[in-house]
Amino acid sequence: MVTLELATWSKMSSMNGVFITGSNTEVGKTTVAVEIIKFLKKRRQIVVRKPVETDCEILNGSYVPKDAIKLNKACASEESLDLVCPFCYELEASPEEASLHAERPLELSDLVKACQSNVGKKFVFIEGAGGIYSPIANNALNSDLAVELGVPIIIVIKDELGAIGQALLTINAAKTQKLDIACIVLNEMESNHLANAKALRGYTEIPVLEFSKDKQGLFCSEIEKLI
Repeated sequence: MVTLELATWSKMSSMNGVFITGSNTEVGKTTVAVEIIKFLKKRRQIVVRKPVETDCEILNGSYVPKDAIKLNKACASEESLDLVCPFCYELEASPEEASLHAERPLELSDLVKACQSNVGKKFVFIEGAGGIYSPIANNALNSDLAVELGVPIIIVIKDELGAIGQALLTINAAKTQKLDIACIVLNEMESNHLANAKALRGYTEIPVLEFSKDKQGLFCSEIEKLI
């Protein structure tokens, strides 16, 4: 049962939580994360961390991390945005490039500390930046952050032609890093008649969930069985 696996992961990790990543950027991680967070907060005390965000607007002298704001609102934990997302950059680029461009180099250890700060025993929902192999800090990838945090990961894949190959490549990347995968989420961002979920289940034993605006109720029901 996946429930037992997740419980085991939580005990093995110094943190109690999950890390959401994807096959690439623009696959809808935040949209999926918001719905999961809304469900999780009904059953446990939860906080969110989006340790770094790029492409931030500057309003009245302050950065506006759009994804972090959505996550924090869904969580309703009343934590300050500076705690949820302490590293913000204006440049639309990877966090590694954006931090160097801003002459504020970002190290992996900075992100680990940001994810662990003021967490205690609360369940932490962490969102990365880009895909699993996207640069997230100086000489560090999203996968490196997930490894350091020691929590299971949720992988979001855009449900489109080529999704099966993207999913299998991402799964292989995660396994190479010895990361524990809680589930794969196929995100139907545009309506289609593909059978990617059924096909993907033939190639992996990892739970494959389908997400779309029309299937949020079913999706949450499946999440409830997993966690």
